[in-house]
Amino acid sequence: MSKYQENILLLKPKARSKTRILLGKKYYTYKRYLSWFLGNNKYSNEKVEEAFRYTCASHKTPLYRKLKDVDMWYQYNKVINLKLAIQKLNKVVVKPNETFSYWKLIGKPTKRKGYVDGMVLFSGGFKPGVGGGLCQLSNLIYWMTLHTPLTVIERYRHSYDIFPDSKRTQPFGSGATCVYNYRDLQIYNNTNDTYQLNLKITDNELIGEWKTNTKPYCTYEVYEKEHIITQEYWGDYFRHNIIYRKCIDQNGELLEDEYIAENHAIMMYQPFLSDGSN
Repeated sequence: MSKYQENILLLKPKARSKTRILLGKKYYTYKRYLSWFLGNNKYSNEKVEEAFRYTCASHKTPLYRKLKDVDMWYQYNKVINLKLAIQKLNKVVVKPNETFSYWKLIGKPTKRKGYVDGMVLFSGGFKPGVGGGLCQLSNLIYWMTLHTPLTVIERYRHSYDIFPDSKRTQPFGSGATCVYNYRDLQIYNNTNDTYQLNLKITDNELIGEWKTNTKPYCTYEVYEKEHIITQEYWGDYFRHNIIYRKCIDQNGELLEDEYIAENHAIMMYQPFLSDGSN
């Protein structure tokens, strides 16, 4: 059995009771709290208001997308939630040997804090949920981090591919899903430099940067391999790929070409299958 096949069998949808789901969430939530407060990691929590000198990586994504069968109020509410989360993350610095934890910095999204219902992906579909839409922010931070020397030590892929590609500019599977608090995005600074996260929202875009005071010595190119679509014996279509990145020095020389992550997701729409005649 291939590695792909092993992963697909693990992803095959399983029917679980509401009680099982609730108990599972509670278990992993409190397990995370214990790791935050009793573990050995030193978590970043300091902010520096003055912008660092050099931009190591930057990215921006549109705030509003027209999605099939999705009301636009989800998008408007998402922006409210993003603005609140950005207040917790903007200007945060990650010093050498510190770990950035997405959820430890943001905290639990609640109505009391001003968070509203947004889109929450769930079991191949979506539903309203308080704080919904924050995956756009974790996706952006993860993608930027892949273009820096920082090390992603915890990231979760999306198990379902819900919406067809629309003006996609990044490889499939280059995001990081987030669920408070057990599906976290954690980034470790294994360098000698301090990094600063800068985030802002304009009328139409979410914009981010990783900055440092030391001039970057290389650039990164993130790309995919083995992007394929398969249909499994129980009927579902799966989308697969492997993410790699190249590290290139200032002279254009390749320093490293490394494996980053492997992605497998159940497609919730019919793929376009070409017979190759066009």
